[in-house]
Amino acid sequence: MKIGSTQWVKSSYSSPEGGNCVECCPTSGMVTGAIRIRDSKTPQGPVLSFPADSFAEFVACVKAGEFSL
Repeated sequence: MKIGSTQWVKSSYSSPEGGNCVECCPTSGMVTGAIRIRDSKTPQGPVLSFPADSFAEFVACVKAGEFSL
């Protein structure tokens, strides 16, 4: 979904049926230094913003299995 010049990308883990879906704006990190995340079911709702380096570290930890359910 594109809003203005912002390109939102839906998580590959999101299903077409809805459910728990997130979108991120990866290009925002290049412009502002912050990665933006929102709920894809409510695109006009709140947007969370994280420093790009912190978000990259979080993703690396998730991929490494450092968090348990």
